[in-house]
Amino acid sequence: MQYLRTPDACFEGLPAYPFKPNYLLVDDFDGGEMRMHYLDEGSKDGEVVLLLHGEPSWSFLYRNMITPITDKGYRVIVPDLIGFGRSDKPAKRSDYTYQRHLDWLRNILSQLSLENITLVCQDWGGLLGLRLVAEHPDKFARVLAANTMLPTGDHAPGEAFMKWRTFSQEVAEFPVAGIIKGATVTELAPSVLEGYNAPYPSEEHKAGVRQFPLLVPITTDDPQTENNRAAWQTLKRFSKPFLTAFSDSDPVTAGGDKIMQKLIPGTQGQSHTTITNGGHFLQEDQPQQLAQVLLQFINDNPISTD
Repeated sequence: MQYLRTPDACFEGLPAYPFKPNYLLVDDFDGGEMRMHYLDEGSKDGEVVLLLHGEPSWSFLYRNMITPITDKGYRVIVPDLIGFGRSDKPAKRSDYTYQRHLDWLRNILSQLSLENITLVCQDWGGLLGLRLVAEHPDKFARVLAANTMLPTGDHAPGEAFMKWRTFSQEVAEFPVAGIIKGATVTELAPSVLEGYNAPYPSEEHKAGVRQFPLLVPITTDDPQTENNRAAWQTLKRFSKPFLTAFSDSDPVTAGGDKIMQKLIPGTQGQSHTTITNGGHFLQEDQPQQLAQVLLQFINDNPISTD
């Protein structure tokens, strides 16, 4: 498989992102391997918190949440999905599929031997993360879902998503930082916007971010419809602690928290919250508030030692 690798120089001097890069090798499904980047911060003996980003962000999105979590003794793992951040980027859009993204991400669980994971998932972090929870429920101790979903194509997507999908395919130059800026409610500094653009020095590096919107199941003939339906059947039996923390200003995922609270048993009795003054990328708008919600959730739901 042909892929691109963003030069390390592109990531120098990013604001509030002093973290050491780590890499593991994943199958490229064409006889070779690619490099997948992840952050691994905090105590190696601490409980694992897995933070999953979505479209078109990367681990930079969580930069202001990592230290508040590690300061409490937790080990924080933040991967960059293949095609994003410091991970390698297959050159052809056809190289990206929902299933391949799942298989690539599964390496984080297997190669790092992660257990008793607390998952935090937003946007595509949920489309992938909730599938992993359904397929490996024994590996997850808790789930915090924020501005995400697990669509099957059985219900028509909202107008906001369809407008975004059309824009993503028709815009001549894919404006990664502009998309982040447009889906936050706070003013982002130029250096922060540069951080979101850093992984993509050319349009050729953006095959993955271009393809992601087309991989969301919006009809029942989507190749992942049956698998996502099966995942929901498992999630409907998932009784471990499950918290929703959606923001108050995201038209794309609004209402998804209520669906999860209705269908997933683990949501019962949890202190679900709405993050105020937060857009789609609430990690950018309200990182401290979301981190505190997460820490309280962990504290309120200790892992049983029985």
